[in-house]
Amino acid sequence: MARILVTGGAGYIGSHACKALAAAGHTPVAYDNLVTGWEQAARFGPLERGDLTDRARLDAVFARHRPAAVMHFAALSQVGEAMGDPGRYWRNNVLGSLTLAEAALAAGCRDVVFSSTCAVYGEQDGVTLDEKSALRPVNAYGASKRAVEEILAQFGAAHGLRSVVFRYFNVAGADPEAEIGEFHRPETHLVPLILQAIDGQRPALTIHGTDYDTPDGTCIRDYVHVSDLVSAHLAGLRWLAEGRDSRVFNLGTGHGFSVRQVIDAARAVTGRDVPVTEGPRRAGDCTRLVSGSGRAEAELGWQPARSTLETMIEDAWRWHRTGGYAS
Repeated sequence: MARILVTGGAGYIGSHACKALAAAGHTPVAYDNLVTGWEQAARFGPLERGDLTDRARLDAVFARHRPAAVMHFAALSQVGEAMGDPGRYWRNNVLGSLTLAEAALAAGCRDVVFSSTCAVYGEQDGVTLDEKSALRPVNAYGASKRAVEEILAQFGAAHGLRSVVFRYFNVAGADPEAEIGEFHRPETHLVPLILQAIDGQRPALTIHGTDYDTPDGTCIRDYVHVSDLVSAHLAGLRWLAEGRDSRVFNLGTGHGFSVRQVIDAARAVTGRDVPVTEGPRRAGDCTRLVSGSGRAEAELGWQPARSTLETMIEDAWRWHRTGGYAS
């Protein structure tokens, strides 16, 4: 089987991809600067520490491992930070991805599976987004991912680089065996924040905005289990290995859940109360973002198997109780 370079392989999604790759018989090579990743998470193959903007380091890693393909997860991804410091997102996400693409081509590695985002669509309330929806990112995070998609497309036209791009929204859950999971410092994602509030690691969960035009006033998002997400990435890898052309896929359940609905589900799963405070809206947050996955289902045969709120929270809660990587 193949060696696959996994950028961000010590992070939340990247580490789950590495486990899935190893289970499929591949050798995942995690490439991570460990700024937001964890060395303990890179346990399913070699770990190469480095930054995406370091061309010499990338060249050395490509030469040492000769990967057949790249799975590209490494990126800054916080909307609030992107609103306040857009330059950091353009430098890291775009310049880093450009450097990666150039290094991959120089090494003769022409297959890339890219972790993009449905934030490239921006604010489009009241619709279920698909791959033909207009691209109107409203913050530097979404705009930087859109730019990377364009880099891949242009490198494809000019140099024969082939890519599968996945656009998705909120990822949740954890490895069902609780070997790895979601662990950020500081934490910014809804499900782990809820679990921290439940067990007293923080005084309360803050709901950012309760006056949105939704049934309960809170934002609505589409949630996909991390295991389902990485199964799509493996399907994308197979797509390219079979010699098929570049393609863009949305990944979602087609069903959105509000912040309050996620809180209620966590109460039901854990049997514990969730202390809550209400705060103002955050800049850059959209009201409702829901994605369809009809193309992924039809062409990749992908269907989410664990992406119910209950299962995602159950798996996240099991992982949370291990203490994470700092224990």
